[in-house]
Amino acid sequence: MLYGVIMRFESLREIETAMTAEVNKLHHIGIESVSKRSTLSDAHARRSEKIFELIYLDLYNQNRTKLSSDSRRKGSEEWMNRLMIIDSTTVSLFSNAIFRGVGRHPKTGKKKGGIKVHSVIHANEGVPCDVQFTSAATNDSFMLASRHYSRGQIVAMDRAYINYAKFEELSERDVAYVTKLKKSLVHEIKLDLMYQNEQGQMHYREQIVVLRKGDVSHIARIITYVDIKKGKAKLISLLTNDFDMDIEIIIEIYKRRWQIESLFKQIKQNFPLRYFYGESANTIKIQIWVT
Repeated sequence: MLYGVIMRFESLREIETAMTAEVNKLHHIGIESVSKRSTLSDAHARRSEKIFELIYLDLYNQNRTKLSSDSRRKGSEEWMNRLMIIDSTTVSLFSNAIFRGVGRHPKTGKKKGGIKVHSVIHANEGVPCDVQFTSAATNDSFMLASRHYSRGQIVAMDRAYINYAKFEELSERDVAYVTKLKKSLVHEIKLDLMYQNEQGQMHYREQIVVLRKGDVSHIARIITYVDIKKGKAKLISLLTNDFDMDIEIIIEIYKRRWQIESLFKQIKQNFPLRYFYGESANTIKIQIWVT
């Protein structure tokens, strides 16, 4: 599987042909003959992807202290050591039968299948420490289960994860979150403060609000600031359950969220998942783990 992904082969036939041509060079790793593609296909269908997950996590735990440079470990702010970043990326599939997709094909009107890869990374490491697979139609907020995080940690995420009940659970466990505010979010304002710069313009706005949905009532803090890119100013509002950290730190924490976006982009550029070596759920998950 590693060989097929690295060489970007499109089928098991290509893997079999290429490895057969090089079989004399594989004695040192115990391969005396190359299995037929039907054998490889059957093995992928039977073998649980859990094996590859355990291998990945074992390698991660062995090397996690080496994942970030010395300068980043020594010079990082205190909150960086507590910051977790979560996000998901969707891999489109050829069929809707295995993993339920979202949206419809513009010509056929049929849904295209998709597997959603949910990842969590430590901000000062840069590789996933936790990966979960679901169908593309699964809501992201299930990754906010408090068991995934320890007391004192900070979680940065995009607004797709907004869920009042999950936010309340994180607060009860003393886990801070920082996310982007949805414009449609209905809230009751309890405190509203405005901070101006030397020119008398708004620098920051800080609000304490109550969010309600059904029986859930959640108290949060909204930080609004002016983001200037390419000479254009834009108001950005962030939502958090931390009432003590400086406004500048809250903003910096959210900006760090783009670190995981860069990771997904790098993976997709280096190992584009355009072809899968089988149609079973195990095969697809195995190939993603290897990638």
